[in-house]
Amino acid sequence: MKRLRRNPDESDPETNPDPDGEGSFSKDQHERKCGLSSMKMMGFFVVALMVVSVVFSVSIVLQDPPSDGVLESGKNVRFLDVMESSKEEQVLEVQPQKVVGPVDDDAPSIEVRKDKLLGGLLAAGFDETSCVSRYQSVLYRKESQHKPSPYLISRLRSYEALHKRCGPYTESYNKTLEKLKTGHHLESTDCNYLVWISFSGLGNRILTLASAFLYALLTNRVLLVDPGTDMVDLFCEPFPEVSWFLPLDFPLKNQFGSFDQKSPHCYGRMLKNSSFANSSKSILAPFVYLHLVHDYDDQDKLFFCDEDQTSLREVPWLIMKTDNYFVPSLFLIPTFEQELSNLFPRKEAVFHLLGRYIFHPTNPVWGLITRYYQAYLAKADERIGIQIRVFDTGTGPFQHVLDQIIACTLKENLLPDISMEKPIINQSQKSKAVLVTSLSGGYFERLRDMYWEHPTVTGEVIGFYQPSHEEYQQTEKQFHNRKAWAEMYLLSLTDVLITSSWSTFGYVAQSLGGLKPWILYKPENRTAPDPPCGRVMSMEPCFHAPPFYDCKAKRGIDTGAVVPHVRHCEDMSWGLKLVDNGSELKA
Repeated sequence: MKRLRRNPDESDPETNPDPDGEGSFSKDQHERKCGLSSMKMMGFFVVALMVVSVVFSVSIVLQDPPSDGVLESGKNVRFLDVMESSKEEQVLEVQPQKVVGPVDDDAPSIEVRKDKLLGGLLAAGFDETSCVSRYQSVLYRKESQHKPSPYLISRLRSYEALHKRCGPYTESYNKTLEKLKTGHHLESTDCNYLVWISFSGLGNRILTLASAFLYALLTNRVLLVDPGTDMVDLFCEPFPEVSWFLPLDFPLKNQFGSFDQKSPHCYGRMLKNSSFANSSKSILAPFVYLHLVHDYDDQDKLFFCDEDQTSLREVPWLIMKTDNYFVPSLFLIPTFEQELSNLFPRKEAVFHLLGRYIFHPTNPVWGLITRYYQAYLAKADERIGIQIRVFDTGTGPFQHVLDQIIACTLKENLLPDISMEKPIINQSQKSKAVLVTSLSGGYFERLRDMYWEHPTVTGEVIGFYQPSHEEYQQTEKQFHNRKAWAEMYLLSLTDVLITSSWSTFGYVAQSLGGLKPWILYKPENRTAPDPPCGRVMSMEPCFHAPPFYDCKAKRGIDTGAVVPHVRHCEDMSWGLKLVDNGSELKA
């Protein structure tokens, strides 16, 4: 058969690498084919590496390193900065930690967002590194059920603008201060001031400072805080740009320690001496001292009357000393009634909201709080706080106090009972961390040993922790107050709280945490009371020394029976506290 002539290109291995169509190659052709395959594989490998790199990079961008995480109630909490249309808004992402066991259908979704501005309560724009707690505290708390009203948010932003315009060393401040130095009365002024004197123990100071701020808000005054010995060390600046601390060169500062009811500018004394006979007119004085300490008399208490508020309205400088949470009596002044109702639709949330707005631990104190929380409390399924304040003289621990605490925790099913006879074989996986705060270490040791030496009847694991035991109160000692503030804050981070009667330490913790604690009734004759404790009506603090006076009728009256939302306290029958209508009937 005659062979057909080939196309010249068919014999060219570059144009036809397989001329016979059978996949047979020459040596050169085989090497070339292998080379191309290797290049393809290398290309796929490079592409795969690029994809993995991109995925890894994206994952890093969207979350902080694990070292920044906080373990809270079985969840790993990390900061997530999200770019929103508003430059002032940032959110946080909560990612569940991987656990072994059954899946809870009611568990939160993978992404739960928290607002670090607390629903608008806090202002944006602060240097976050200067006060880490301001925006990071949301990582350690459950979401509050008590939201700030739109009106409260608006008034806080207005106050911040006022503080910026009138705060220390501003033009208005310098002008008003000059009048104070010369002793001349100001007929009119752009800015009026309320100066809070640092006085009493830390719990009292926190409560009275919140009271003073609310009064300043109601009267359109600028609040200036006497720094005392440690206020700067304990609390961050709450207002943007301009400090709330009274300058050290304030002309009356050296007199603060001597101000009392006998001072010439004391409001009660001015009324007694008839130096201001007609209360319908303004007081012609550059400043007035308000003595609202527990020992104040009937004339001093007229501060809580409408007429007297009118008299004080034009005084440019009010200097206040108090050791009382006097907010409940502000709700009994008719002039303030509507404004307070607009600010706080929920009456029992007054300190809860004001406290979260004002009181931010400084970085050193925040370090104490977060290190302790992460080391001892974070991994527990439930956190229980027990705050113990004993007013008995002598060296504790006292058996009747210990008996009362145990009786309360068992009666209210806050802690499980222990088994004295046989061991518990089937142990529960649930754990409870109990945070004890007390000047004495004895109660902690007895409770710890009780649950260490005997198993619980439920099989639950109970751990007890006490950050400090200072033995006695050391009000003027800096590090003592750092630890006290840290412990109040740690108590406010618990799920369940037990507090002691009459204790402002406990009041601060419960209100900051939004908790309605069980309160240990005050023992009599060193005998544990029966019942040992009871649930409070509201989380609000108690006003220990309120006035009992009807300003219109000018006679004595039970101020705990005037309006539905001001009632007598559970732990102090003559004290006053704010409640929501009907909340005293709730468990």
